[in-house]
Amino acid sequence: MSRTARTSRRPRFLNPVELIDFTRFFAGEVTAGRYPYVDFDADTRWHQRIYRDQRLDVWLIGWLPSQGTQLHDHGGSAGSFTVLSGVLSEAVYGAGRLHERQRPAGESVGFGPTYVHDVRNLGDEPAVSVHAYSRPLTSMTYYELARGELAGGELAGGELGGGELVPLATVATDDPEAPLDIRVAS
Repeated sequence: MSRTARTSRRPRFLNPVELIDFTRFFAGEVTAGRYPYVDFDADTRWHQRIYRDQRLDVWLIGWLPSQGTQLHDHGGSAGSFTVLSGVLSEAVYGAGRLHERQRPAGESVGFGPTYVHDVRNLGDEPAVSVHAYSRPLTSMTYYELARGELAGGELAGGELGGGELVPLATVATDDPEAPLDIRVAS
């Protein structure tokens, strides 16, 4: 087989805008009742893969109040999420700072392969979201801020604090809810 033939069979990975289209499509499918098994778990975020192929991985996630992720990337995968119900809070790392953003039902977010964020349900009601990754997830790296300033509370303009990202662990996984419990000393 020639080198050209092998290269042409590689999947074309999707960009953040295309991934938003996918999460919106699947959000519509969930809302229409085609995925009736949305659930919640008191101990951890409930999640279910609802689609996967060579270039795309799509997950449905249920968030009870106070459940969230740790600051993480997606191992070089681009991604997107759409909030179906509830409100999720997202702390996005950029320009040396964490910026807090509220993501209400109906909002979609697309991001590139170097995006670092933390998503949480800080509200009083459960939330449901659809997440997509392209290429499908193979690893995630978890982080903390160098001086632990995230715990310092919200600053003006939705900023949560600043500092350098310090990698805590990289985990090989194809699951956005990989069982990992990293405790950061305060």
